[in-house]
Parts: sequence; structure tokens; C-alpha cells
Amino acid sequence: KGFTDAWELRKLSELGEINTGSTPSTSNPDYYSENGIPWVTPTDINALTIIDTPRKLSEKGAKVGRIVPANTILCTCIASIGKNTLLTVKGSFNQQINSLTPNKENDPYFLLTESALWSEKMKQMASSGTMQIVNKKEFSELKTMVSTFEEQRQIGTYFRTLDHLITLHQRKCETLQKLKKSMLQKMFPKNGSCFPEIRFAGFTDAWELRKLGDGLLLLKDGTHGTHKNSDKGVYLLSAKNIKNGEVIIDDKADRKISFSEYENIHSTFTLKKDDVLLTIVGSIGEVAILKNPDIMTFQRSVAFLRPKDFLTPSFLKTEIESDTFQKELSDRKSQSAQPGVYLGELEKIPFYIPKLSEQRQIGTYFRTLDHLITLHQRKLETLKKLKKAMLQKMFI
Repeated sequence: KGFTDAWELRKLSELGEINTGSTPSTSNPDYYSENGIPWVTPTDINALTIIDTPRKLSEKGAKVGRIVPANTILCTCIASIGKNTLLTVKGSFNQQINSLTPNKENDPYFLLTESALWSEKMKQMASSGTMQIVNKKEFSELKTMVSTFEEQRQIGTYFRTLDHLITLHQRKCETLQKLKKSMLQKMFPKNGSCFPEIRFAGFTDAWELRKLGDGLLLLKDGTHGTHKNSDKGVYLLSAKNIKNGEVIIDDKADRKISFSEYENIHSTFTLKKDDVLLTIVGSIGEVAILKNPDIMTFQRSVAFLRPKDFLTPSFLKTEIESDTFQKELSDRKSQSAQPGVYLGELEKIPFYIPKLSEQRQIGTYFRTLDHLITLHQRKLETLKKLKKAMLQKMFI
């Protein structure tokens, strides 16, 4: 609110000082130091801001390198064009990067956010030449629209907050995913042992070795037939629809078949809630628990696993996600143009199971962990969509 002035078209060179980086000779070890100033290369640009880098320039290296002050925007301009970051400390960078150090009339974070729009222009410029490059002169003459400093500052603050939230949820997702990976390794037996490394209190019995087929009432793959598309009916999905423990449906892209076709497919068996779905062709090893059997069925790339009474669906799903089971799947892949695991091989896979009470606790633990991961992933996706929308609406 309160901003009504027209934005102005400016060259980047009018917004601050432009520089191209350099690389002090790597054959001279005196130019580099563990405790020097950050020296940025394109591979170091994997976040919106940079405060440190693996390689640093010594005092000698700084004298021959290109040094810029804090709050300088770095843009890759050779090969991997359009990777941008804000250097939040004094630092340096190599010749694949051009920089813009904003003057006092321009807000650094506003320009960093707007640099996403510059990137698209730079990619178009580079694609018109024989080599993917935007030189210093071309970069300097790149034009962009800017508002008054006060409006820039408020826009910069808004996007800084939004980027901070995105980063928080991204880190939380990564932390939870690492925790899950670690627990999958420690809470299931491995290397021939019948005891896991970590257990819930009160459980000491050895786990029992079984073959997968022994624990199932149903082991079948999806339809092998060809079917007509229908505007109404049930979704006919494939392995690509099972990802990160969920069945993902795209209302616009995923096809449907008629109810009569569905009934024909399932004339000999019926899918039930809590059947375990396992991808066995293409992206092998993705797993989910079926929640809505009445609205979907699957092609042959997905197997249906229905546990017997001594095996809970949540535990079976988690067991399949373990490193030991995933290795068994990988070892049994057929060597063909499209790798797959045959049902006959699937039912032979050995796995260890504890008593039902321990299964339930393990299943609940991982179900809660999966729920937290999903919550943060969805929040992350929402924030990214919001940022994309605001970039389109808050810039010219």
C-alpha cells in the first residue's frame, strides 16, 4: 500500500558496479588459504545467499583476484547460465560469473529476487550464439524495471521472509528424510542377524525369517490389457503414480477407464483398502498403502500385496523401504530394455518379521515420520508456488 509511482527501465550498469570474476593461478598455493575470503565458482551457487565456500583466497590471492563487497549479486554467465546468489560477505569469484554490486539507490535483495527475470533474458541471449555465454558488456546493458528505493526495500523484505520460510521447510524435510533413512537401517535386521540394532523398549525376541509369499493372501500385478479411455470411471494408474509413499493422481493427465472395464479387470479378485502397492517395472521399489480402492486400479507395473493376519500393512510397507529389501529387489531385476521384477521372484524375497505388537509400534513410528515429511513437503510446494506467483505479479 502507498506506492503508486511508475517503475523505471534501467540498464544493470545504472544500478551499481559490474565486474567479471577471475581465477588466481591454482598452481600457486600461496594464493589460496583455509581461512581466507570466500571464492565462488558456479558449483558453489546452490542457495540464494552465500556466506562461505570450500575454497578461499589468501591475502596474496585477494590482491590478484576480483574482490567485491558484501551484498553483491553473482550471476553465472558461461555454460550454466542463470544461477544467481547474493554474496553476503566480502568475497571473490571466478571468470564464469558476472557481479552487480548495487549502489545506495537500490536494494540488494530486491535485485537478487528480480535476477530470476534477468536469467531468462540471459538464457535467450546465450542461445542465439554459438557458445553459451553472456559477456560483461552484454550483462551490463541488460535492461530491467526498478521501483523507488523504499518500494524495493519492502519487496526485498517480503521475498527475504518467503525465501527464509522455504529454506526452513526444505531443511526440515531433509532432516526428517535423513532420520527416516537412518532408522530404516537401524530398526530392521541386516547382515544375516535376526535382531535389529535399535528397538522399542520391552522387545527382545528374535525376529522370524520368512519369504514374502508366505506372508501374503494376495500377490498379483495390475492389468496387462489395453483399455479405452473414459470421461467417467476409475483411474488407470502406473508406477509413476506411486512416489514418496503416496499415490499421486493428476486429474488432468491421468487416464480413466469405465466402471465396466474395471469390473472386468477385477472379475477374479477385488482390490481392498490397506493393500500394499509396490512398483515392479521401471522405477522399481516405490511403495504405498492403498486408501481408495474404489476410484483406481493399476497397470502391470504395479504389484498388489495383501498381508496375512500376522503381518500389518504399515510394517510391510516400511520393511519394503528398508535397504535390505530394496537390495533384494535390485538383485532380482530382469535384464531387459525395461527392467522389472517377476512375481515369482518377488514371493521368494526373504525378510524378517517380529511379533504383531512390535510390528504395530514400528509401523506407527514410520507412519508418523512419513506424515511429518509429507506436511513439510506440501508446505514447501505451497510456498514455492506462492513465490512463483508473486514474482509474476510484483515485478514488471
